[in-house]
Amino acid sequence: MKKKIIASVLIIAFLIAGLWFAQRLLMPKYMGKIVEGAMVEEYYKETTDHDVIFIGDCEVYENFSTIKLWEEYGITSYIRGSSQQLIWQSYYLLEETLKYEKPKVVVFNVLSLKYDKPQKEAYNRMTIDGMKWSMSKVNDIKASMTEDESFIDYVFPILRYHSRWNELTGDDLKYIFEKDQVTHNGYYMRVDVRPQGEFPEPMPLDDYSFGDNAMKYLDMMTKLCKDNDIELVLIKAPTEYPYWYEEWDKQVSDYADENGLTYINMIPLQEEIGLDMSVDTYDAGLHLNLTGAEKMSVYFGRWLVDTYGLEDHRNDPKYTKVYEEKIEYYNKMIEEQKNNLEE
Repeated sequence: MKKKIIASVLIIAFLIAGLWFAQRLLMPKYMGKIVEGAMVEEYYKETTDHDVIFIGDCEVYENFSTIKLWEEYGITSYIRGSSQQLIWQSYYLLEETLKYEKPKVVVFNVLSLKYDKPQKEAYNRMTIDGMKWSMSKVNDIKASMTEDESFIDYVFPILRYHSRWNELTGDDLKYIFEKDQVTHNGYYMRVDVRPQGEFPEPMPLDDYSFGDNAMKYLDMMTKLCKDNDIELVLIKAPTEYPYWYEEWDKQVSDYADENGLTYINMIPLQEEIGLDMSVDTYDAGLHLNLTGAEKMSVYFGRWLVDTYGLEDHRNDPKYTKVYEEKIEYYNKMIEEQKNNLEE
């Protein structure tokens, strides 16, 4: 009888291990051209805390260099960004982050306020799959699911990705347990240059009001920061497309005034920041490249220090060794990307 029980336990254990392995194999690795889906999970490898946490979409993770903030001001920062990160996803990522650390400042990019409902499963997955399990992740899934999605598919991703068998490549085996690092404290680097071109004329909208759901989560984010004595800064990145309507800008400005927050629209500050969109963007003006992100970081970092008196940690042994390694990897990637452009 005892042998039968042991045999049954072993069979069950092997089945569970096999299903786990198959799930790891079949889940997208985001190690090819679309690396954005690998960003969220990199946060859990951090060994130090951060004075500044950025949350939002590509207008934060491509426009601010966290390493430049350290080099210039000794600011410790991390960007918890992801593609088309919706405001409820930003909220739950921030809620989760506060379980690990308490930053002095949280910076939220407001472009996602234009979305009031869930959008696409592919983008949901890029944010949510990388999160560790917690009530923040559970609530994020519930808030983000489109009508065609199922909660159980997030709990057991193999149910969603089982059909990827015929799409598997060598990378799926290579990165089954460990992935390459794709960001620098959440910053996604691009060194190539493609000057800003002409953008299409903005389409008039029937209603310029942000939706109730989006504003509900902005209220929740504001309260979360105030309850934790964290300064919340609302920003609009300096890139001009997708178009940022004056009516939207006024709503955010009014909200900031009513709630005692700071809001900075950086679009009219391009010249003051020192941006030259003929050389500081890699995709015709949608996002900044390395030179643009570093200029943004020098400008914004000075403002953060002057406004909130952030401590310079460059002589603190708790951080210096960690950031020496981060700088080394940062510079290595710069050289690799430049070399690839020359080939």
